[in-house]
Amino acid sequence: MTEFTVKLADIPVRIRAIRPEMRQFLQEYLTEEEAELTIETRQEDIDRERVMSARTRAAEGLSEFRPGDAYLETLAVYRKLAEALVERDVLLFHGSVVAVDGEAYLFTAKSGTGKSTHTRLWRQAFGDRALMINDDKPLLHVGEDGVRAYGTPWNGKHHLGGNCSAPLKALCILERDKENHVERVSPEDAFPRMLQQCYLPEDGEKVEKILALLERMSQCVKLYRLGCNMEPEAALVSYQGMQEEA
Repeated sequence: MTEFTVKLADIPVRIRAIRPEMRQFLQEYLTEEEAELTIETRQEDIDRERVMSARTRAAEGLSEFRPGDAYLETLAVYRKLAEALVERDVLLFHGSVVAVDGEAYLFTAKSGTGKSTHTRLWRQAFGDRALMINDDKPLLHVGEDGVRAYGTPWNGKHHLGGNCSAPLKALCILERDKENHVERVSPEDAFPRMLQQCYLPEDGEKVEKILALLERMSQCVKLYRLGCNMEPEAALVSYQGMQEEA
């Protein structure tokens, strides 16, 4: 057993893990602050992740993959974090977040659509003005007057992002298209996709809390749909289209 404290989404969390690799995985987020909550993993949590991973890959028609306990424990920790942080108005969301001039833009889509490719185009287009926050599983704190996106070490196969955050200006649903175009969408139109991309626990009360947070988020963050051909101009089209004030 290894114990240490990390700070995620501005919340100090005590981690009690089985594998020593867990501390190294969370190295960038270590803190000396007093923990506000505790996450502990057990072998049964790791075993559960192994079963769930195998079922998911089989359902998606992917080849068999046998991850080790160290990797599976990172999944178990994040699952427990996601469920605990809901009580602090924090959501685990599947998407790629890039900030430009201190404001964050979250792109979400089905896996394989090109979220990472699109945010790479943003980094290429805006250079030093752009900051990659997280390329896969950011944390979103949903406040009364806005949302803040936070980086996590669960940042995708390319490990893009870091221990940083920015206020979320817009959420954009990414779709492939021959021509680049972006338009506002209503909360009603965006909500089903937002729900699909948010981690939902088995606890019904927590699900109700998540639904309420997503509803609040849909009202205080601008929502868009982007048709994107993944050419360099797509970054400028989407950025400029999301600068409207109304």
